[in-house]
Amino acid sequence: MSAGHTAVTTPQAAVVAGEPVIQCETPQDECGVRDVLDRLGDKWSVYVVVELASGVLRFKELQRRIHGGISQRMLTLTVRRLERDGLVKRTVHPTIPPQVEYELTEMGHSLTHLVKSLADWSIAHRPAIAEAREEYDARSAADA
Repeated sequence: MSAGHTAVTTPQAAVVAGEPVIQCETPQDECGVRDVLDRLGDKWSVYVVVELASGVLRFKELQRRIHGGISQRMLTLTVRRLERDGLVKRTVHPTIPPQVEYELTEMGHSLTHLVKSLADWSIAHRPAIAEAREEYDARSAADA
């Protein structure tokens, strides 16, 4: 374990014991989480990872597959950031015009398991979240 980190408990143990899942030695120590959350917490990175999990895609194919419509500029920035972080590999084929393909690296593929867990959690809790929102909105409307 690297310096500045304490043992990581399992999520179930954290819930039972009421302990944090991860603890940093000082409040200023971010345990290396900030950089990862900044990348994966942006609007498009997870979409790109999800789409590339199925295999190699050309730029326009990737752009078409992303729900919600991503601009060419934003997709370019997103794949560059993911490439810089070592999650995506970019291959340029010397054709006219050049063909550019993107694929997940081994590290990028390892991330897909976490994304799937998050998606599974989201699906399992969607009804409870919707109910909590309705209750909150009803209380907020009553208070107004």
